Formats: sequence, C-alpha cells, structure tokens
Amino acid sequence: MDRGYLHFARLFQLHQTGAFFVTRAGHRTQYRRQYSRPVDRNTGLRVDQTIRITGHKTKHTYPESLRCVGYEDTVHLKRFRFLTNNFVLPAQTVAHLYRARWNIELFFKWMKQHLRIQSFYGNSENAVKTQIWIAVGVYVLVAIAKKRLGIEANLYTFLQVLGITVFEKSPILQIFPRSASQIDHGLPANQLNLFHF
Repeated sequence: MDRGYLHFARLFQLHQTGAFFVTRAGHRTQYRRQYSRPVDRNTGLRVDQTIRITGHKTKHTYPESLRCVGYEDTVHLKRFRFLTNNFVLPAQTVAHLYRARWNIELFFKWMKQHLRIQSFYGNSENAVKTQIWIAVGVYVLVAIAKKRLGIEANLYTFLQVLGITVFEKSPILQIFPRSASQIDHGLPANQLNLFHF
C-alpha cells in the first residue's frame, strides 16, 4: 500500500490476522535498527534491516519488529524505504511487490473511468466480484456493438453517449452516423440469423 495509508495501528491489525503488507516508510517515520542483513548493491538494494518503531505514539501502536528494505532506483535516481512484516521473502521481491502495486492502482483507475463503478452495493466478496463482472460484461458488449456498428468514436466517448441517451428513442446510428463503406451488407457465412429460419 502507498505511504499515504501508513497507519501503524491498522498495519498491526493486518499483522495479527496473519496477513503481510509492503508499504513505504514516511519521511518522518522514526525507528531503531536492530539487525542488518547483507544485500547485493548491484541490484539496487541498499539495506535490509530488522527495525523497531520508536516514534512517541507509533511505538505503542506497532509494538513488534518490522523489516526495512532500502532500494535505489538508478534510472530515476530516487531512494525508497519499504516496511514489511514479512521476513521470509527476498529483499528484492519486497521491492518488486511495491512496484507492482502501481499496476493495481492503474487497474482501479481504469475501472472507475470505464466501468462506471462509483461505489459497491454490497461488502461481501461475492457482491463485489459480481458487480465487477457485470460491469466488465457490459463494457465488452458495448465494445462489440461499437465494432459491429462501425462507429468511429473511441470507446470511452461511445460509453459516455450511451449513458446519456440510454432512455431516448433515437436509433444509435443516428447519434453516430457511419460512412457507406463501414456498413456491413451481410452476415459472415458462418453466422446464423436469428430471425430467418
């Protein structure tokens, strides 16, 4: 998780459930090194340490040891400190896990922009998955309709217009006109027609 969510009491609750986390240390995070493990500095790793949080309030909210992995991105010349409660994974994997977090954030950003999921109607795993799969199904059906109708507008614009005109009686082809070269004059030979027997 991003350091914007760094809350040691919450992290300790995760730790107590048996889950592990990887997060960035804040600039003001105070800690004391207990032990250092050797690292291969050629991989970008700088430190792999066992630490204890020493902040006035935070030392009570996370009373156990943590692992601090220091990493330097030589391409962007940035240094990172990652905190985790996992002492088993290699330090390089800890750094890669945090980097993979960005792909998850991009996925949720895409979902919010394209699938129009503003909030979930239920909190259970089944409710969330059902809502996501329904939204993905609608998205794919709209993409298929856009392609079959030969509409030149991008998919995002097509979804926006459909959302606005969903209760209007205008045919979709009047909203998005096509050129004569785009019109499909027949069905593919392997496609059955539903209404002609």
